[in-house]
Amino acid sequence: MTEGIETPKNDKFLREAFATEQQCLVANLRSSARVTHAGDRGEVNEQHFIDFLRRYLPNRYTVEKAIVMDSLGSVSHSIDVVVFDRQYTPTLLDNDKHRYVPAEAVYAIFECKPKIDKGYLEYAGEKAASVRKLKRTSVAIYHAGGVFPAKKPFDIVAGILAIDVDWKDGFGDAFRAVHAGLSGDRVVDCGFAAAGASFDVFAGPGAYTFGPTDNALAYFAFRLLWKLQGLATVPAVDWMAYAEKLSQKPEEP
Repeated sequence: MTEGIETPKNDKFLREAFATEQQCLVANLRSSARVTHAGDRGEVNEQHFIDFLRRYLPNRYTVEKAIVMDSLGSVSHSIDVVVFDRQYTPTLLDNDKHRYVPAEAVYAIFECKPKIDKGYLEYAGEKAASVRKLKRTSVAIYHAGGVFPAKKPFDIVAGILAIDVDWKDGFGDAFRAVHAGLSGDRVVDCGFAAAGASFDVFAGPGAYTFGPTDNALAYFAFRLLWKLQGLATVPAVDWMAYAEKLSQKPEEP
């Protein structure tokens, strides 16, 4: 060690650095209160959360606001944040305000709200169901050494991102009662409140993991990275299914 230069303890340095980043995110989100129009204010906060996820997730994951579609022509609700593959599955019909992502490309979806409460948590569940109910195709991949069989689509991760938690006891009994009522396609797997709280049930239904207040941001991000790693790659899209849908005559009204 160079004389006169003190080397910081790694754990303390990292904790403080991540805590500062969380504080900056909170400040940015709260500053959007100056935006008087609720819709515009929501878009500003969505962008803050998108930027946060882009910083933490590897480049293999694209993070955008989008609508998800399938080979049958069905579409999801508009989703605030979609984490999807762009390497093997391009987006469709892109323009400045509407990006359509094939259902097969989606890893995770998030709803962005000012707070996590009963209404917003249930709303996030409905948004999740609109994506999970879509049809996802999968075909074999041919390569020089042979064939990779068609991959079974994995369960898409769904979450909620917010500034605060509305329950007085945080993610306590009241939260768990509401969360447990979300089943099937409406399950919300994880949540993060920038003010200092996070949860996930990545270990299984009812197996809650909660993040530390000061480092909820980093804890949530690393837990999400771990979950996404476990999903590996998205299934190969059957593009012929999309082509066949376009070749069919539209149904009479």
